[in-house]
Amino acid sequence: MQLTPWVAGIAARRSFIAALSLAALAMLGLALIAAPSASAKKVIQGGISSSGLESEIPESTEAETPVETETGELETGPVGKARLIGSRAVAPANAPLAVKRVIAAANRIRTLPYIWGGGHGRWQDRGYDCSGSVSYALHGARMLSTPLTSGSFETWGEAGPGRWITIYANASHVYMVVAGLRFDTAGDVSESGPRWHPTTAAAAGGRFVVRHPVGF
Repeated sequence: MQLTPWVAGIAARRSFIAALSLAALAMLGLALIAAPSASAKKVIQGGISSSGLESEIPESTEAETPVETETGELETGPVGKARLIGSRAVAPANAPLAVKRVIAAANRIRTLPYIWGGGHGRWQDRGYDCSGSVSYALHGARMLSTPLTSGSFETWGEAGPGRWITIYANASHVYMVVAGLRFDTAGDVSESGPRWHPTTAAAAGGRFVVRHPVGF
């Protein structure tokens, strides 16, 4: 049956409107699919938000994603050596984010004096003793929620040397080695407080129990 010009015009307009509606629905669907990725919060490696605490870290916050080996240990590639620039330690670029946070925290107290009991009554103190300074540095990476005494470090974490962090403790003294640098209140010329040292050998006498943070 042949349509009149008026009926044919109505049909053409309806077809055009339907085509526009379908195109609009298609564009809306594409926008909904793309929205989650566009609005996703930026996260750096290690799962820390870019608006978080990484500004406290003196060097790059980039850290390799840990990979678990067949033995269950965390593997992040070759262990880098921290550099000592003046009195300040600089973390190696390939260090895990937690290790960089430990170094950053230790740097914040590296010029303060030695005070017996310092760092145990409160985290922010005017000086630190051996266990208070080690506790403060580990707390910087959320590895400790409460300061420990040197004797308590004998049973903390896991036994043996760590991959990145090794703690040496006995009843009267504790120090740690982080990425090849020693953080210690002993061994400075004046033994004036928590300091970084280029050597890893103990400056204090006695036998030490060797421990490390789990996974590091």
